[in-house]
Amino acid sequence: MMLLTVSENELMLTPGNDVIFPHQTWEDYQRLLDVRQDKTLPKLCFNSQTQQIRLMSPLPSHGNRVNTLTDLVKILLRRQGKDWQCFDPITLKLPNQAGLEPDTCFYIENRQAILGKDKIDLTVDPPPDLAIEVDFTSITDVGAYELLKIPELWIYREESLNIYLLQENSYQNSEESRLFLDTNIKKILPYYIELGWNQGSSISLRKFENLDNFS
Repeated sequence: MMLLTVSENELMLTPGNDVIFPHQTWEDYQRLLDVRQDKTLPKLCFNSQTQQIRLMSPLPSHGNRVNTLTDLVKILLRRQGKDWQCFDPITLKLPNQAGLEPDTCFYIENRQAILGKDKIDLTVDPPPDLAIEVDFTSITDVGAYELLKIPELWIYREESLNIYLLQENSYQNSEESRLFLDTNIKKILPYYIELGWNQGSSISLRKFENLDNFS
């Protein structure tokens, strides 16, 4: 049963549901953000090209997989000796174009540009190098991500990892990640994500850390 509440001082959606509002404007999106105040749920997405606002409230299974996938990426980055800045939750906005709240995102190559900043302003700051979404409750609006020009987008859906690389303002499905060229991301990560859900996150991460071969 879906319960959606939208009033002057409350925005609420029961977990496991998503809602799409058609014929919406940037001002409508900003108004919903104001109503939600400092809460992180429901997640909000606005796409000026489709004129849609999406609301999504995830289930615990969604959050568990997001956390496991985030930790797996950190292990890979440590293996490469790379520094990063990870954000979750975060609202990424390009005024009048798009607003997104990825499940998690990483600044890696552009990390220095945003260190110490309380807010990311995409009119002057670079977008994250990597955004990650786990699709259980709703389907990610890839077009909105294109508007924000995030170089690499991962979408985990139905035990499969889809990698999208930005090329000339549009995403192309890829078999490999630009960030982890020496790792078979699509093959390895889904196994350890599901292992984390079925046997426990700590077990999954410990086994992943002990891998000798990431290909």
